[in-house]
Amino acid sequence: MEILHSKIYGQDKSGTPLLVFHGLFGMLDNWASFAKAMGGFFPVHVLDLRNHGKSFHSEEMSHDDLAHDILHYLDFHKLEKVNLLGHSLGGKAVMQFAIKYPVKVEKLIVVDIAPKAYPPHHQGIIKALETVDFEKISTRQEVEDILKQYIPETSVIQFLAKNLYWTDEKKLAWRFNLQTLSEKYDQFVSNAIKFGVFAGKTMFIAGEKSNYILPQDEFQIKQQFPHASIVKIAKAGHWVQAENPTDFNEVVKDFIFDIKIY
Repeated sequence: MEILHSKIYGQDKSGTPLLVFHGLFGMLDNWASFAKAMGGFFPVHVLDLRNHGKSFHSEEMSHDDLAHDILHYLDFHKLEKVNLLGHSLGGKAVMQFAIKYPVKVEKLIVVDIAPKAYPPHHQGIIKALETVDFEKISTRQEVEDILKQYIPETSVIQFLAKNLYWTDEKKLAWRFNLQTLSEKYDQFVSNAIKFGVFAGKTMFIAGEKSNYILPQDEFQIKQQFPHASIVKIAKAGHWVQAENPTDFNEVVKDFIFDIKIY
C-alpha cells in the first residue's frame, strides 16, 4: 500500500487536522502559503495526489482511487476524523471520499468545482506538455518556450513549469505522470462524482470570475451535499486561494471555527 506524499504544518497545534488537496497538474507546494497561515491554528496536511508531485505513479486514476488514497493516508497517520479541502480535481477527490466515508469527515470544503461531469477542456495543455521532448531539451527556458507556442497565459506556463525537476540522470522531467493523466483524463474530469449523500457541514467556494460552479449547479450540489453553502470570493478566478488569499483564508477559518454561518 503506497501512501501519498505530504507536508505537515502546525503539528504542535490541537484540533481537527485539515487535509488539503491540489488540482490537476498541481502539487502540494501550490498550497504552502495557505498551509503556513492555517497551521497557526490547527494541524494542516498538504498532500500530493497520486500521479502528481512526489506521490507515487499509477496507471489508475478514478475518483474511487483518489478516495482510497485518502483513506490509506488517514489509516497510516492514525487520523480518526479530519476536515477536508480540495481544489478542482482535489475537490472531486474529497467529495468522493466524504460520500464513501462520511464518519471520517467533520467538515468538507470544495474549491471551485462541482460534482458534475465536465467536458474535456485541458486538450491544449496536454498537447503542449506532450510536445516537450526531454531528450532534446536541456534548460527550463527551452521548456517554457515550447509551452508558449500552445498556451497564451503566462501564469499557466509558470504553474506547469513548477513541475519540472532534474532526474538522477541529469535530465529534466515532469513530476506528474503525464501518460496516465492523459490516458485516464475522462475518468476524473469527464465523470461526475458517483451519486451518494454527505450530510455533514460543507462549503463550496467559487471564484467570482470563474465559471466552474454555475448557478444551475446548485441543485445537484444540494442533492448530494444537503447542508452545503456556496460562497463566492471576489476578484478571483479558478485559482481562488492564490488570487485573493486574504478573503479565501478568512472564509475557510470562519467556516472551520463556526465563526460565521455561511
